[in-house]
Amino acid sequence: MPDSKPAIFDRFARWIERQVGSPFSFAIAIAAVVIWAVTGPLFGWSDTWQLVINTGTTIITFLMVFLIQSTQSRDTRALHLKLDELIRVNQQARNSLLNLEDLSEAEIEQVKKTFDRLVRRDQAKTDQEKTAELSH
Repeated sequence: MPDSKPAIFDRFARWIERQVGSPFSFAIAIAAVVIWAVTGPLFGWSDTWQLVINTGTTIITFLMVFLIQSTQSRDTRALHLKLDELIRVNQQARNSLLNLEDLSEAEIEQVKKTFDRLVRRDQAKTDQEKTAELSH
């Protein structure tokens, strides 16, 4: 690993992710909307009054999309690496499943069909074993 210290953006994104996911942040958002709604009559329900909430929510949403995508992509990469390690060290696992996320949709669908067949086969085998146990 070239640098074990996370980049500034990564640290910032994680901090924001934790903050906006908290009940306190949700309460602040609710309070902002309530305050905005209550001030409507004071501003005569004007276009400027409406523009304030529209602009604010648009900017926040726009920025949050990128922030969420960044943190989610990082989490997904980390999860794949952890799963790859578990597959690699498990003798019964198929190493061909390592980096499965890099396959095309058609290839992934083919792997899924293979696993669907395996599940049906294993289920039939389990059902036969249960039937055999009951008959004894």
